[in-house]
Amino acid sequence: MSRISPICCLVETGFVLIQQEGPGWRVARDPQRNGFTVLLGGQGWAFELTEPEWTGFCELLVELVRNHAALVDQLMAEEAIELELERGPWWGCLEGDRERWSLSVVLTPEAGRGVEGHWPCPAAMALIGAVRTMWDSSRD
Repeated sequence: MSRISPICCLVETGFVLIQQEGPGWRVARDPQRNGFTVLLGGQGWAFELTEPEWTGFCELLVELVRNHAALVDQLMAEEAIELELERGPWWGCLEGDRERWSLSVVLTPEAGRGVEGHWPCPAAMALIGAVRTMWDSSRD
């Protein structure tokens, strides 16, 4: 089972850094930071995202999880599934079965740097849960 360590740091200038991490994953967001406001990481690697890239990443994950949930009742217990989705500059893939899956993502913008990441199960599931919580709380 994944252990999640939420960390929120209030800084004197009045903004909040939100960070969550667990075995094989981490996500941190500082919406007041210029340029790259989000850090996503896996086992031994990390990359930063701009706010529009973060929005696209969250929308991609929400749709992938929604598609998986719509198909899960149609799968037999031993049946595997691979869901791929392209949304703007993002490509994502959930690969697994009814209950467990890994996540791969690729960002290919028209200009600038690209990124690629992979989280195995159960890190992928924990990361998506944390991202969804951060995304939902930022939209309230």
